[in-house]
Amino acid sequence: MERLTIRLAVRDWDYFTPLALGDIKPEGFDLKIDRVGTLVNDIATSPDYDAGEVSFSRYAQGRAKGDHSLLGLPHFLMRGFRQRCIITTTASQLTSPAQLKGKRIGVTGWQDSGNTWTRTVLREAGVEIDDAYWFAGRLTADHPIVDRLAGFGRPGRIEPAPEERPLIELLKAGELDAVFTPFMPEGFFLAESGLRQLQTDFYQAELDYFNRVGYVPGIHILAMKPALAEQHPWLPQALSDLITRSYHVWMQKREKYADTTPWLLDDLRRTAQELPANWNENGFTVNKKMITDFANELYQQGLTKTLLTPELLFPVAGKGE
Repeated sequence: MERLTIRLAVRDWDYFTPLALGDIKPEGFDLKIDRVGTLVNDIATSPDYDAGEVSFSRYAQGRAKGDHSLLGLPHFLMRGFRQRCIITTTASQLTSPAQLKGKRIGVTGWQDSGNTWTRTVLREAGVEIDDAYWFAGRLTADHPIVDRLAGFGRPGRIEPAPEERPLIELLKAGELDAVFTPFMPEGFFLAESGLRQLQTDFYQAELDYFNRVGYVPGIHILAMKPALAEQHPWLPQALSDLITRSYHVWMQKREKYADTTPWLLDDLRRTAQELPANWNENGFTVNKKMITDFANELYQQGLTKTLLTPELLFPVAGKGE
């Protein structure tokens, strides 16, 4: 009998290194990992992949519309605090999310999971969507011009960036007050960039946020084709467990090989001391509050017309735990 091979599409997160090098090996199946720069548009119909990294938001929107072409797993391949993702200029007087009321904000994609969570930061600070003016567009001139509104635009409130000009250009020209971005533009950290995080102590803001909500927001999830899971019911958990093993092996090595940047060791220390040991644990029950909160934000922000439950989002995992 031919051995089962799973073709997986993921970004090249460092914790996949033990898997890629063969230090961690799957049992009962083979794994072919493809590193992708951007997420595969539709793994459900892709002839090249069986499973992969997908947007939590787009997956949830699909489930809300009755699309069951993908089986999502409560395995969060990407998590991240969002306070750091609000940037402005060094000349700006703005230093808090609450000050963005009435301001002009650029976003790299309206329906993106990360930007949904970042709008949550503003909503928590009393700034609703209708309290600001939003412009969706490419971050820099190196990024492609694509539809970043996905049908959620509203004239006078949520619009494309003027003339498709890059958001960073608009920010530096004073035509935007802040920009939401998942990744910092090239050169951002240089002293002469003219850019900074909105909150000067975003680290403390993120720690305070964690202490309020109890989680680091999930951005991307692991998903696979349902037919594969139906044929091999053990496979979803086995694949999730395999990636988790790779993650733990990598993080243990990180503590030894921490000199890739001078202060990475201190970051590992702070994470170990200031966050609980299970902050990045995958699974349904441990992430249920975060999943519930995200579903509520999708509904409150108008990205879904129905309020999803964790069980509807992750039906197999919800039954298993």
